[in-house]
Amino acid sequence: MDTNGSEYERWEERYRAPDYVFGTEPNDFLASCKPLLPASGRALAVADGEGRNGIWLAAQGLDVVAVEFSPSALRKAKALAKARGVTITFIEADVHSWQYPEAAFDAVVEIFTQFSSPSERAVKWAGMRKALKPGGLLIIQGYTPRQLQYGTGGPKEVENLYTRAMLEAAFGDLREVSIVEEEREMHEGIGHSGMSAVIGLTARK
Repeated sequence: MDTNGSEYERWEERYRAPDYVFGTEPNDFLASCKPLLPASGRALAVADGEGRNGIWLAAQGLDVVAVEFSPSALRKAKALAKARGVTITFIEADVHSWQYPEAAFDAVVEIFTQFSSPSERAVKWAGMRKALKPGGLLIIQGYTPRQLQYGTGGPKEVENLYTRAMLEAAFGDLREVSIVEEEREMHEGIGHSGMSAVIGLTARK
């Protein structure tokens, strides 16, 4: 596993708690992207944690692959999928070393996966681009550096936070690029609760 052991243990400890750390409903930004989603096809949920976003994508009629490195998170995700009556392919793997398949997905979704260092993020984002089919939809949401003032979720390392310039450098050559920065109240479990500084991107390959 490329991600260091302490990071793995930190997430395992968080996800061992019986409650769903980020709730069981989808991320608000992802849900707002529903009109952009294909009516059918394959979707990849990157570092999907306890499953809330991948399960929502499956409920929209998509064939979902969810990649997550925490066994405790995956146990909860599988239980939630069963309770919601949806089928998902769960893969226990580190998103920085997983072999992203070429042009395999109609949508690729990355929501608050900001445990990646800058070098890991470059690998992860390259994999996500590779995995998108031509015309496929990319959806990303993360915290911006202003989030450090709020402290209502996310990493403490400023280099792990997302900026407009960073997203434009990585994905600005895609089609239909839309980037929205906002400060808003978030209520997604205990993990993301309160006023937050976030940035969201949608684009097509």
